Amino acid sequence: MKKVLAILLAVVFVLSLAACGAKTENPTTTEAPSTVPTPENPTIRLSTTTSVNDSGLLPYLLPTFEAETGYKVEVQSAGTGAAIQKAIDGNADVILVHAKASEEEFIEGGYGVERLPFMYNYFVIVGPKDDPAKVNGSADAKEAFGKIRDAKAKFVSRGDESGTHKAELKIWGDDAPDAQKDSWYISAGQGMGACLTMASEQQAYCLTDKATFLSMKDELNLDIVLAEGDDMKNTYSLIAVNPDKIDGLNTEGAQAFIDWMLSDEASALIAKYGEKEYGVALFTLIEK
Repeated sequence: MKKVLAILLAVVFVLSLAACGAKTENPTTTEAPSTVPTPENPTIRLSTTTSVNDSGLLPYLLPTFEAETGYKVEVQSAGTGAAIQKAIDGNADVILVHAKASEEEFIEGGYGVERLPFMYNYFVIVGPKDDPAKVNGSADAKEAFGKIRDAKAKFVSRGDESGTHKAELKIWGDDAPDAQKDSWYISAGQGMGACLTMASEQQAYCLTDKATFLSMKDELNLDIVLAEGDDMKNTYSLIAVNPDKIDGLNTEGAQAFIDWMLSDEASALIAKYGEKEYGVALFTLIEK
């Protein structure tokens, strides 16, 4: 009798489990549909400098923008000169770059609608930890560059017409080194991340935006030897490409991206980017 009762209880238990399983099948497949409508032209082509990508800022911001608007941003990352040229060639809807003179020339040529500076950081000079050229303590970047030249210490230049390269050339002035004649001066023709890696490997000095250096610091055998001088401010601007000059643009998407990047929400995200990972925000907003 006890054996029969045990069998009956086992059958009841199995049937109960089956019933529960039937009731909970696919319990998480009824998510609420997205309330964000898909834009008519959902792809925005953004041409930008390597620093906002290498620093991690864009990968940090774009998922929120895309989730809230339904747009998908295709990021093309290059030096500022190449980034602007992509827009001139009709391969970008909006640009995010950091070379004021080139930006103004882009607008004067009719290719850009309006230059909108919205954030900045600083260029810094990084170099070997033992600082063989004794750059640390220099009054400004020009004096630091003079010490590097006098010591013939290795220096890695972007050499790519980027905003960083243009800033470097401005610091050197009329007497910029020539990579063909000056063996210590290395013109890499590469993005910021690649140049920092090269400088670390060759124990060379390099001018970099602070954000990219801090984001890569743990991978590099370099220190900041001169930081945040008055001649090293690095301002970033947004510019929509002019539909009156270039055909086939996603003008509505470009404006949506600009509006969001200048919004209070994006500003709050930018203002705290880097604090947790590096102990300091990597970008500073320009007050509206």
